[in-house]
Amino acid sequence: MKIAIYPGSFDPITIGHIDILKRALNIFDEIIILVADNPHKKSRFSVQERVEMIKETVKEYHNVKVDYSSGLSVKYAKDHHATHLIRGLRAVTDFEYEFQFSEANEFIDKDIDIVFFMSHKETTFISSSTIDELYQNGIDISPLVPPSVIEHYKKR
Repeated sequence: MKIAIYPGSFDPITIGHIDILKRALNIFDEIIILVADNPHKKSRFSVQERVEMIKETVKEYHNVKVDYSSGLSVKYAKDHHATHLIRGLRAVTDFEYEFQFSEANEFIDKDIDIVFFMSHKETTFISSSTIDELYQNGIDISPLVPPSVIEHYKKR
């Protein structure tokens, strides 16, 4: 069984994340979406809210689980018998960060590989900060995020 971890802040989850997840499901038997709990990073939504939004979004996928961690994703992968980390690339600017991320993870554990998925052109502009800015300025973000995200924004 091929298990992969899809780590990220998912603050909030977007259709870009979902697109990458669906494509990764063609390769892996099971995917664990791992929400990063980074106390040094200011998040719009709590870890519990993000996990809840994601669980609601992926409930139709029996082979997708959702969890959170404040530790290193490569260590989490090893502990959960995963062989790969899934990452998305939107633009060239993402590459530098992801390259360093990849090298650091390889230093920690050479047995965990990273698989990169290029975003489709329709989703390359979508980021958590863009979603937040659009919403704060009264722009309809429903084409860019799952319905569970809209509900959480409305609660705020």
